[in-house]
Amino acid sequence: MNYFEVTVQSKGKKVKHGLRAANKEEALQLAKIKYKGIIIRAVPAAIPLEEKIIESWHNFKDSLFRKKISQDALIASITQLAVMTNAGLSIHDCLADIAQSTTDETLKKILNHLAESIDIGMSLSESAEEYRYEFGNLTIAMIQLGEKTGNLSEALYSLAEMLEEIRNNIKKFKKAMAYPRNVMIAMAIAFSVLLTLVVPKFEKIFSRLGSDLPLPTLILMGLSNFLRNHGVSIIVGVMLFIFLYKYLSRHSEAFKFKVHHLFLRTKIIKEIVFYSTISRFMLVFTELIKAGIPIAEALDTTISMIDNLVLRKKLQTVRNDIAKGMSLLEAFQNTELFENMIIQMIGAGESGGQLDAMLEKVSQYYKMKFDNVIDTLQEAIEPIMLFLIACMVTLLALGIFMPMWDIGNAAKKR
Repeated sequence: MNYFEVTVQSKGKKVKHGLRAANKEEALQLAKIKYKGIIIRAVPAAIPLEEKIIESWHNFKDSLFRKKISQDALIASITQLAVMTNAGLSIHDCLADIAQSTTDETLKKILNHLAESIDIGMSLSESAEEYRYEFGNLTIAMIQLGEKTGNLSEALYSLAEMLEEIRNNIKKFKKAMAYPRNVMIAMAIAFSVLLTLVVPKFEKIFSRLGSDLPLPTLILMGLSNFLRNHGVSIIVGVMLFIFLYKYLSRHSEAFKFKVHHLFLRTKIIKEIVFYSTISRFMLVFTELIKAGIPIAEALDTTISMIDNLVLRKKLQTVRNDIAKGMSLLEAFQNTELFENMIIQMIGAGESGGQLDAMLEKVSQYYKMKFDNVIDTLQEAIEPIMLFLIACMVTLLALGIFMPMWDIGNAAKKR
């Protein structure tokens, strides 16, 4: 986007305003919408230093704290947009009305900006592209689909249903993780309090004895001293780690690829990541094929919405193989991601001319697999959680009571 200085005559005075636009024509159109008065001219100009500083600060802040829109607000707005466009209202009016009704401030600003972009002749998908991070790849892909097929309202209805299903999956995952997470946080806080407040008092008693202390007690005292001496450093280190992780995740593809590869190699996490990604991939791919989009184009759109870079790279080979003239059966088989049963189902649908119906069954299968993984997640985590709790309790009990037993035995001998 280029910077333009627009001169506007209002109430007998000439006032200059700065704005960003792709070209001079777009700058004039934007000026007519934003400013009251007679637009005299728009000329390219250098960005003022103050605006450069403000823009740099906002870009830095956004790169660290930029948030996605609330899923509930997004789904509600997309459903409203589908209903209103289906009723024949203009997209500009729909966006302006929805912006007034939504309670999500971020979404309100985005919708107002989209309405302005529509006013100067941009398509909805072109306008929304700027907010890919907030909307997500799936939303952008489905808007593009609606514009390509000429049935935006139907595409938006499908998008709302898919986002609803994805949100339900996320809720299931959070619900499954809530109990073990809360228990582990409570245990960590309790253990830290005991190490910093209780153990030091016992340490004074044990130091007076002058005798050799058992190993569990030495470990407990070592942990206590470490936490008291370096507690602030640990908190600062954790905060820096989170900050660095977020920054690298948003700015380094190589870092993201390594993290995503690690996720797929971690026993409990890998199934969640794999089945959630493949389930979403098949869901969107099926919808695009059912809408009559060519396979190659449907793959381009679907692959672009995959978050995991490792799986995206593997699924990209499907698109490459299709471009070489391979069948969908062969292309899916080459990825080595899909079970033999799935490959056979896709092959049967492709050869029988019922690919969309068969893909829908495949999509339902992966949804079922993902639901099963989420349902059994808590059962998989509980043994690990119980083992960690048992280790902490055992260390604490032995560390405190073993020296006391020694004191009692020594007293009996006397």
